[in-house]
Amino acid sequence: MNGNARRPTSSGIQTEALAHRRDDPVEYVGFRVDGHAVVLNLSEHQRLTPDRSLDLVNHSPTGFEWGYAGSGPAQLACGLLLDYYNDAQVAREHYIAFRNRVISQLECDGPAACWHLTGEEIDAAMATITDDVVALPDGGGPSPPLPENWRTVTRPDRRVFQRADRDHYIVLGEGTDGWLAVLCSQGDRAYPAPLASRTVSDDADVKQAIRALVNESNDLIEPPEGEC
Repeated sequence: MNGNARRPTSSGIQTEALAHRRDDPVEYVGFRVDGHAVVLNLSEHQRLTPDRSLDLVNHSPTGFEWGYAGSGPAQLACGLLLDYYNDAQVAREHYIAFRNRVISQLECDGPAACWHLTGEEIDAAMATITDDVVALPDGGGPSPPLPENWRTVTRPDRRVFQRADRDHYIVLGEGTDGWLAVLCSQGDRAYPAPLASRTVSDDADVKQAIRALVNESNDLIEPPEGEC
């Protein structure tokens, strides 16, 4: 399959930056060896490992996965974007949306029992993702003062606070007796069983509840050294 060339970016996925491309195509393939996930960059004849992406986000140090929205696929999404665009900011800001849109849908099918993903397909998927607000500081409200490893994310139907260095989210929505703030993991669209929650009455301090859940998340898994 033919793929696009690797495209460098500066701050996010910008049209101007993507216009500068190399002449060589880029293609990735994933398969299993003795039950273990293996991902190759066919264009550079190299195996893709989690090592580089673990410096950005630590979801699955034991390896990559695909085919569902979980920690292994999140690590693969970050690793692929980092390898392809060679831009840490792009990978960190968009890997969750890329996991949900692309990595969760990959299957090892066909006679070769593997999946292929070209540069052209990555760019096409990212073109549909860049309009999503994934992790923009000070986006929407309420906007409590958050540690540096948290971002406020705007969603049309709720408020979401996203932890940048782990797959943790705080979702604020209307509950039966006021506001319901839920700390959860694994995805910004489908929220599984909560790690913790707070029910806040209409006249109570919602920001305090958000800060409490942020602290609870940071206590569960400390942010990398240098972040607070």
